[in-house]
Amino acid sequence: MKKGCLIIAGLLIVMMAVSFIIVLFQKNVPLGSRIALVRIEGPILDSKKIVDEIKEYTKDSSVKAIVLRVDSPGGAVAPSQEIYAEVKKAVLKKKVVVSMGSVAASGGYYISAPASKIIANPGTLTGSIGVILEIPNLEGLMSKIGIKTEVIKSGRHKDMGSAFRGIKQEEREILQGVMDNVHEQFIRAVSEGRKIKIETVREIADGRIFSGEQAVDNGLIDELGTLEDAIKTAATLVGIKDEPDVVTKEDKFSLTDILRNKIPDELANVFPTMKIKYLYTP
Repeated sequence: MKKGCLIIAGLLIVMMAVSFIIVLFQKNVPLGSRIALVRIEGPILDSKKIVDEIKEYTKDSSVKAIVLRVDSPGGAVAPSQEIYAEVKKAVLKKKVVVSMGSVAASGGYYISAPASKIIANPGTLTGSIGVILEIPNLEGLMSKIGIKTEVIKSGRHKDMGSAFRGIKQEEREILQGVMDNVHEQFIRAVSEGRKIKIETVREIADGRIFSGEQAVDNGLIDELGTLEDAIKTAATLVGIKDEPDVVTKEDKFSLTDILRNKIPDELANVFPTMKIKYLYTP
């Protein structure tokens, strides 16, 4: 009985393998001609899904290159840095080509910097190398409606950034120091990823945006082109002569997405909180 089960299991595995080969043959795509397409769209609020996807494709021997389609104004600092770190690791093993959509600014540019090659449309908005911290101030409103908060704290600056009062000069200086440090991290990441002198990056790292054409001139991107051009470039870089098989993940909406990635930034900002962002906010 046990032996019979093993034989059946073995036959099923063989049939699955044969079916896979037939599908590839029908599509006229040779083994090892696959290029993975990873889409990074909207505000970057969480990194897990993207990081896992890049890791999976980096380990997959049938995937020869990865194309990142970046269409994002940026987002939170930590998720942007985590995606950046994963792209940096992936580049050590495979070619990674970035294709920029309508906007790939601030954190959207940060995650693109270490790629093997960056391609953007002429009208893509990119750059915005800077950091922003927005702290809502409800002190005037609270005073008008007669509500007062009482704070008990153990550290002098423990309630720094509270939405229920303004920022004192000493607190502003502390927060500015944090912003300057995080900004410097961004500058170093661009300098290292793009192989540009750090002094040169500092000259354009004042938060300004650039069009795709302008970004070619200052070295932030390599060339102009579409997503299709980026896929062709990736194929050329890894020696794929035939039409590559582009694989990508289906975007399935779930409760986890609501809790993690898919909450609109406007809704998230209803709750008074202090957020440091690599975000382009026109």
